[in-house]
Amino acid sequence: MAISTLLVANRGEIAVRILRSAKDMGIRTVLAVSEIDQQSLAAELADEVAVVGPAPAQASYLNAEAIVAAGQEAGCDAVHPGYGFLSENAAFARRVQEAGLTWVGPSPDVIDLMGHKTRALEAAIAADVPVLPGSDGPLTGGDDDILALAREVGYPLVIKASAGGGGRGIRLVRAEADLLKTIDVARAEASASFGDPTVYLERFVEHARHVEVQVLGDGHTFLHLGDRDCSLQRRSQKIVEEAPAPDLPEEVRERIRDSAVNLARLCSYTGVGTVEYLYDPARHEAAFIEMNTRLQVEHPVTEFVTGVDLVAEQLRIASTGRTELRQEDITFEGHSIECRINAEDPDRNFLPSPGTLTRLEWPEGEDYRVDAGVREGDTVAPFYDSLLAKLVVHGHDRQEAVRRMGEGLAATHIEGIRTTVPLLARLVADPKFADVEHWTTYIETEMPTTGGTR
Repeated sequence: MAISTLLVANRGEIAVRILRSAKDMGIRTVLAVSEIDQQSLAAELADEVAVVGPAPAQASYLNAEAIVAAGQEAGCDAVHPGYGFLSENAAFARRVQEAGLTWVGPSPDVIDLMGHKTRALEAAIAADVPVLPGSDGPLTGGDDDILALAREVGYPLVIKASAGGGGRGIRLVRAEADLLKTIDVARAEASASFGDPTVYLERFVEHARHVEVQVLGDGHTFLHLGDRDCSLQRRSQKIVEEAPAPDLPEEVRERIRDSAVNLARLCSYTGVGTVEYLYDPARHEAAFIEMNTRLQVEHPVTEFVTGVDLVAEQLRIASTGRTELRQEDITFEGHSIECRINAEDPDRNFLPSPGTLTRLEWPEGEDYRVDAGVREGDTVAPFYDSLLAKLVVHGHDRQEAVRRMGEGLAATHIEGIRTTVPLLARLVADPKFADVEHWTTYIETEMPTTGGTR
């Protein structure tokens, strides 16, 4: 059934992004907002605004019943969850469907499958996705069995919560003497944080890079839209992303792209998704991390190099059940880099920096794209994620894209609050970034100070 009215169950820059694609497709839009977001940029763009609760996210953007009721009352026939909040919540997806609304995303069963680390790992192995040596599923058996397995895998290794995510539920073990007690601690933490004490172990990769593949499927046709590198992270949260992944051996690139499509096919994936890998430059090997069953924050770099509107494809698949794209239709042009600009103070341990935006200027030109959720004069509230905008550039090659990003950050002026712009400028200008010699913990280990902010 064609989507005529779409409920956007999110806020900030991703809500703006979804609203614009929906409006371009002639779809009427309703935005679910908290009381404090009624005057936001996203609210201004929506055809209708539905208040679903007070400012705290738990009472509004995480209030599944209020969101579904708002969609029904406004006459919506579909819900787009964006990313974050309830986007990977299988129970919410089922509730949306039970209410007679179309869920823009993969099925609740697929969300459940990929949200559980050990089940996702088992599916990845079945799809011939490369994986790290490890327990290949939940860690079971007695102490002697676990110790023997760990010796076979080799140290250092990591203990991970099966139900974890966002960099949480991970414990590093460098010596056998620490293994069993670390497993006990990890199980207790997993139970307290996720309600599931299940853990597994796998090899730890020093100086690893984070690469990923964008996939798309309609349950019948499955394809990829290339790869990305998201190795510049702070506390496991990505802050600089690029496409395609640089300095990747072609046989590795081909393997991760093909295996990502295999995994999408195995679970009859519908919509867009991302299969994430850990790349070991020393071994020239990539291994499965997880699959994200939603739109990614870094999707604009893929859109820049492919020319495909991923949000439009999501809506098209949800509306018609089919994509018109085929793998041979996907071509790649140039290189794209994205910087996430957050309302945080790097000089004060990235403390959130709420306040009023007294000045807001972005770079201009066809090679720049700014996905912003704020305008000059807006007040940044302390209730939500601190992401203000994503600055995205395109170049004929990576060198040109790096240069343009540096120029774009220099032309970005934000006043009234502290932001991460100066840190991003330092990272983009770093010779190790230019030479692709950075890794996932590079900021913590090599750049302990961040310089001034503005």
